[in-house]
Amino acid sequence: MPSAPNVQLKNLCPMKVSEQEFKFMVEGITSDLIQLLIDREHYTLHQAVETVYGSETYSALLRPINGLYTQSSGYVYQYLNKELLSH
Repeated sequence: MPSAPNVQLKNLCPMKVSEQEFKFMVEGITSDLIQLLIDREHYTLHQAVETVYGSETYSALLRPINGLYTQSSGYVYQYLNKELLSH
């Protein structure tokens, strides 16, 4: 499974967080998104992992400049759900 990339966070993050904190936050949201797909959409673990890691939402989550990593998992899930419904 991919993990949050090695990024320089200086001047990119709306919040002052370390690279380690950024990775922790991204991994937590990612884990929650996978669990939400399993619970709400009845995806298998494999389907949920592939869906999240292959999504535009995940790509956006990895970009610190937009601050998506500072939002709740439920908020990010709304973006993912919209993305999935539009395909």
